[in-house]
Amino acid sequence: MSSQENRDREGQDTRRATMSRKTSETAISLSINLDGRGTSTIQTGIGFFDHMLTLMAKHGLFDLELRVAGDLEVDGHHTVEDVGIVLGQAIKEALGDKAGIKRYGSAFVPMDEALVLAALDFGGRPYLVYEVTLPAQQVGQFDTELIREFFQALAVNGGMNIHLKQFSGVNTHHLVEAAFKALGQAIKQGVEVDPRITGVLSTKGTLE
Repeated sequence: MSSQENRDREGQDTRRATMSRKTSETAISLSINLDGRGTSTIQTGIGFFDHMLTLMAKHGLFDLELRVAGDLEVDGHHTVEDVGIVLGQAIKEALGDKAGIKRYGSAFVPMDEALVLAALDFGGRPYLVYEVTLPAQQVGQFDTELIREFFQALAVNGGMNIHLKQFSGVNTHHLVEAAFKALGQAIKQGVEVDPRITGVLSTKGTLE
């Protein structure tokens, strides 16, 4: 189920979406406001993942409410991947026809010794290039191989071309944090509206 709200309480234009998804593996409810202030309430049952999503929302200046009940007794895979699916769908819905958006965004983010670049295109052609090498297989109880699964699901379901590239770094926590912050910054840029753009920023006339 999904719904899009076009105006907030003050009558100003906003870009919001509310999504829910229920399977035998996860039950997810999510609300996003792309024109927010970076506030979030996130409960996935995975502390490290909550922290990374909170950072992405903060640096992306989008408001995010997320509740997940997942089969964590199995492992975190279904929860992490399904959050990527629903978040991607919500961003896509909130953007609507993408009229006026800058479309592209990119950011280098340093985190101590780590440096990661995120670049994205909301052009409707989903693709992930993931060039981040994580030395540790786990951070706390979180399996770090799931980071790529999250970004893959986000790209495919959000219609985004996402590139994540590591330039330096040896600490796994620092690398993951830099990646999430950088992607938040790139999203913030890509969804920004430029009044000089008529329709969509494409000679094709569509970003689908």
